[in-house]
Amino acid sequence: MASGIVEGTKLRRVVGLMLLAVAALVGGLGGSLGWLAARSGDLDLTAAEARSTIVLDRSGTLLRPFATPDGRWRLPLAPGAVDPRYLALLMAYEDHRFASHPGIDPAAMARAAGQWLRAGRIVSGGSTLSMQVARLVEPRAERSLAAKLRQMLRAVALERRLGKEGVLRLYLALAPYGGPVEGVRAASLAYFGHEPGRLSLAEAALLVALPQSPEARRPDRFPETAKRARDRVLALAAARGAIRRDEAEAARAEPVPRQRRPFPMLAAHAAESAVAQGPGRPVHRLTLDARLQASLEALVAERIAALGAGLSAAILVIDNATGEVRAHVGSAGYLDAARAGAIDMAGALRSPGSALKPFVYALAFESGLAHPETLIEDRPSRFGASYAPENFDLTFQGTVTARRALQMSLNVPAVELLELVGPARFIARLRAGGAAIALPRDAAPGLPVALGGLGITLTDLARLYAGLARGGLVPDLVRRLDTAPPPPRDLPRIAERVAAWYVADTLRGTPPPENALPNRIAYKTGTSYGYRDAWAAGFDRRITVAVWVGRPDGASVPGLVGRLAAAPILFDAFARYGGEPEPVAPARDALVAATAGLPPPLRHIRRDAPKVVGEAPGAPVRIAYPPDGARVDLGFAEGAPAGLALKALGGTLPLTWMVNSLPLPEVSRRQAEWQPDGAGFVRISVMDATGASDSVVVRLE
Repeated sequence: MASGIVEGTKLRRVVGLMLLAVAALVGGLGGSLGWLAARSGDLDLTAAEARSTIVLDRSGTLLRPFATPDGRWRLPLAPGAVDPRYLALLMAYEDHRFASHPGIDPAAMARAAGQWLRAGRIVSGGSTLSMQVARLVEPRAERSLAAKLRQMLRAVALERRLGKEGVLRLYLALAPYGGPVEGVRAASLAYFGHEPGRLSLAEAALLVALPQSPEARRPDRFPETAKRARDRVLALAAARGAIRRDEAEAARAEPVPRQRRPFPMLAAHAAESAVAQGPGRPVHRLTLDARLQASLEALVAERIAALGAGLSAAILVIDNATGEVRAHVGSAGYLDAARAGAIDMAGALRSPGSALKPFVYALAFESGLAHPETLIEDRPSRFGASYAPENFDLTFQGTVTARRALQMSLNVPAVELLELVGPARFIARLRAGGAAIALPRDAAPGLPVALGGLGITLTDLARLYAGLARGGLVPDLVRRLDTAPPPPRDLPRIAERVAAWYVADTLRGTPPPENALPNRIAYKTGTSYGYRDAWAAGFDRRITVAVWVGRPDGASVPGLVGRLAAAPILFDAFARYGGEPEPVAPARDALVAATAGLPPPLRHIRRDAPKVVGEAPGAPVRIAYPPDGARVDLGFAEGAPAGLALKALGGTLPLTWMVNSLPLPEVSRRQAEWQPDGAGFVRISVMDATGASDSVVVRLE
């Protein structure tokens, strides 16, 4: 037995002397070591450079990371993005000559060999950070002198190829922290719940200590072992002057985390969509605002929990000026299987209820059939053989203005106006605005579409409402910052400028939900048949917000009403966006008048009047010139534009001519002339004394 102990001591001395010799050799080789490293074989960094795909918001905040194909969480991190105190502790504890050595530290190796000779065991390693990175890049199970020499050569090769910052960047990404967590950024998020840019001293020390033995020191499994390792880092850093002793003492009193935190998952549906559309891209920059997104996700989770089981909700926020999507909440909880949270309800086809009524009114306003102050009857009515719509509360209001009818969401006036403009024309306008409208069993559009007898997505509804806020121009939605913006083009129109403002001004007076202030935003609610969907969409000059609430499976929910379920969420979303709501600017040539000040045909819509061209007995009124879709050269290019001649045939005098929803003064004949103030598209309408009308759109040049 004594013989074995002697032999073991001799062996340790031999190995120790060999290490000392290697250290001396390394110190003397100098530049020759680089020559050897360059010929030791190519370094394959393909696997080491693989990173988790990450999705960022508009300011660079992490929304959601995705694991690498082999299931690891390895997030990119530049040295400048980590707390400087972490780097100071790392260098003090692992490699305080990192900035000066060529990849290996002969003095550290000599010290380690001497400690082994004296103690008979490994007291400290002589590995530099570069050597540790070499081991992480090319992991090997063998622990031999040859393997150590290869690691040293690889460390020098890494430094020659990547430089100090490149080596440090690899260490920050590859250092193991237990399980699938690799790299300082992933570890900081997993154990502390925040980015490593701001770390406490105790947090920084723990991140330095864990890679030495990541599985044995995992704080979520072995918190006491992790604490002892962290405290050793603090003690050594204080002894070497990297931190003050009182700072180390205070940091030792801080507890270590005892569980792993989930990685960020903001805007989970939008992030998934971005990655699916750009596979292979390591970083995706979206137009979302992480602060607003987090606030609205919390709002939805809170409100839906109070509404009941099985319900979900979705919110979309659009910047009206740019079309950028600032928030996209697809469900009440992405991981909530009971609410089918993985389904992005912002893209689901649902019945909008009354949420599309504003676009019926907009079409009637621009066609010269009505004005916000036009009187309309809300009485029991039958359309065709069997269609007799009723109001939500089963009452009727009698004679009301179109403004009041829209604010109260009365059904009979909406159907009345849709009959005037025509359901097919209404659906065509929605589709021309970019909305993917689904009709039941591909049926021809009928009058029930005014009350939600069709399918539309929350995304399309939000775009259409943003069009109202933008004077009728429907924006292209912009979702990414890291791709070129869409090419400029003629944007689709959902309404003419004056008609869009009439609707916006009307909706701003809609009574708000309980405990909300009036006249803040222009908004409309909707409730689908059978209480399956509750909607609210609103806008001011800055943003448009659309909200949907319901069950993803389409089941009925008794009492699910847009005004009670969706509107409060809408108003809270505006409050969380911040700032005072700003009304949409008035249209310059809008007609602001009371009912008595309107042209006679616009004062009252009568049920017994002809509704559309062709229904009046005798010759119907129609515009003979200019024809619909014509391009009329009035000489704008020469700077002396002529007036536009207008001519109508048929109808009952007097006639009312309107251009872009504004009546021409003192013109009641079948022939008139209008002096335009600029080139572009205009809508010209004519209405006769019976209420029959015709309308054309022409381009003036």
